[in-house]
Amino acid sequence: TPDRLLPSTAVDIQAELGATRAAAFDVGAACAGWLYAMSTAEGLIMSGTAETALVIGSEKMSAIVDWKDRSTCVLFGDGAGAAVLKRSRHHGKGILSAYMRSDGKLADLLYRPEGGATVPMSAEVLEKRSHLVKMAGREVFKHAVRSMSDAADRALDGARLTGSDIDLLIPHQANVRIIEATAKHSGIPMDKVYVNVDRYGNTSSASIPIALDEAIESGRVKEGSTVMMVAFGAGFTWASMVIRF
Repeated sequence: TPDRLLPSTAVDIQAELGATRAAAFDVGAACAGWLYAMSTAEGLIMSGTAETALVIGSEKMSAIVDWKDRSTCVLFGDGAGAAVLKRSRHHGKGILSAYMRSDGKLADLLYRPEGGATVPMSAEVLEKRSHLVKMAGREVFKHAVRSMSDAADRALDGARLTGSDIDLLIPHQANVRIIEATAKHSGIPMDKVYVNVDRYGNTSSASIPIALDEAIESGRVKEGSTVMMVAFGAGFTWASMVIRF
């Protein structure tokens, strides 16, 4: 949910921070966006292109949901979270694995039909409310469970770990049933899963960084903790990452 289509939200943040040496750009991958951005930042740091990256997930979902559609509007929330990435100086710490995937054939199951460059905003679009989020809930649920389970498997395999090695699972906060299904698939008990969807709703790309911050502040993530993060969003896009702190 960018503030405007041009320029990016990232350059506004860069200006506010006075980060004059930084390259600033948006990453659009819906609810999986923060993990996509984290993987992008990791690649830039590992290649030597960047030394330090500020990765932000920020959404104002209240601006794009249809408040007359109670099947969707009550699910979402607004929020923001961020992390600073630098190259780890300690072997065995930092990002152990990362995975990203998408399937554009399923895009019409969760999308904003009009209001972009193909069908620009107009009085007709506003009247039809076709610039707001539309979601085929049952289909999205089915694909979310399947895709988040796949992402969890890939992250664990990439890190050469199993579910029993994970100290905390931080999933995208879309739906408790999706979270429970993902945890069960990975063999992670719910007492090792961070859940705050009951307090904030689905904050899209902001959900994982918000949850990570809360988990650190509450002591559930500490020195030596192995954390797996998994997300799924419109596109469809899905991603995962294992980090050792």
